[in-house]
Amino acid sequence: MFHTLRFMKIRSFLLSLFLTTSLAVAADVAKVTPADAAKRVADGKAVLVDVREAAEWKESGVAGPAVLLAKSDFDGAQTEWKDFLAKNGDKEIIVYCRSGRRSETVAAALAAKGLKVSNVGGFKDWTDAGLPVRKSEK
Repeated sequence: MFHTLRFMKIRSFLLSLFLTTSLAVAADVAKVTPADAAKRVADGKAVLVDVREAAEWKESGVAGPAVLLAKSDFDGAQTEWKDFLAKNGDKEIIVYCRSGRRSETVAAALAAKGLKVSNVGGFKDWTDAGLPVRKSEK
């Protein structure tokens, strides 16, 4: 019983440490408006990335200038992400997803790697701003 209690305390401490670290990293990621994101992309200073999954892209469409790189690939083998980051690591990477949670996670991980990254939030923020959308080619 003592070992179980000790294990639970250690696990709780590690979880707390992980969450605190994750929130601190996420806090370092700038939130940008869709209009600012569109301007930065148009000026060639940034790349907009949709981190949703292919089924979501097909269902709702995507932001006009978005590169489509699924979070599942980011979390996995990064077959598409590695090449993208090699080509675009010198630009600001602006991410979005459906609601902003997945993009926040990806943005925090990219920021932890030392990349300049911002988060637009959700696709709805983009569409509500009246910015261009397109059908997904993936």
